[in-house]
Amino acid sequence: MSKITNCVSTYNNYNYLKLLIKSVRKNSHFKDSPFVVYAENCTDGTNEWLEENKEKYNLEVYIEPNNKVRRGIGGGMNFCASKVKTEFINFLQSDLYVAEDWDLELLKCFEKNVGKNKGIVFGQRVQPDIFNDQPRIGTVFVPLDEFGEYHHNFNEEYFLKWCREFRKLNKFTVRKGEGVSGLIRKEDWDYIGGNDDRFAPAYCEDMDLFIRMQNEEFKFMLTSESLLFHFASRASRFPDDDLTKRPKELSDIEINSMKEFVKKYGRMPENDENDFVKPMPIIDGSPNRIKL
Repeated sequence: MSKITNCVSTYNNYNYLKLLIKSVRKNSHFKDSPFVVYAENCTDGTNEWLEENKEKYNLEVYIEPNNKVRRGIGGGMNFCASKVKTEFINFLQSDLYVAEDWDLELLKCFEKNVGKNKGIVFGQRVQPDIFNDQPRIGTVFVPLDEFGEYHHNFNEEYFLKWCREFRKLNKFTVRKGEGVSGLIRKEDWDYIGGNDDRFAPAYCEDMDLFIRMQNEEFKFMLTSESLLFHFASRASRFPDDDLTKRPKELSDIEINSMKEFVKKYGRMPENDENDFVKPMPIIDGSPNRIKL
């Protein structure tokens, strides 16, 4: 029996969610791991596909089709975590594709570098360079046509072959957090209280969580041995797969979350030399640990 439950929260990301789920069942070391899927307000065929395929992929599916106030990314993670009965939770985003043994390598890194302490471990992500980003620790940016930047032209076998070679040449761990996928003990998630609902439905919830965890002396570690392909914000910024156009609604949501962050902390955060958010005090009286 696996120690890990995989969790994903999704909103209208049908094609990428399917690719994620298939990759988890195909490429995981722990193929019997429970898999909790939370779908909120989906109108793109996600609900129907999940109902039709939950037995095939051994999914524990929860569908809320008509939430007037969306839980969003952070709230969806909180919901999934409440259903977990294993020692560990492995959080995923719906626009990922996982490489071989990604889950085993996360667990090995956790046991070696976190041990009995409170902590969270992340994998190395590979991402098409759609934003012309600067190189940074924890993310490998590749040309758009390296593996394909969409679900319909993604070259799975070439990516998996590339990952095998990458792991031979790159073996490192670094103190870093990435808001894409993280392995954490269920009791530690409950201790910190999960994501803050004030950042629903999206944006800033991961920075806030990482700051609160650091304030409570959580250990952070990222391993190059666990690899994930990230389709770059298809779940949060470009839901229609148009990389040149971002819906105004999403821009407005991000601005509102940034305002909430400033209310809570007094300013936007700074990053350290590893491009990881620095700890900072909460100024509005909110606790580090949120009551569940």
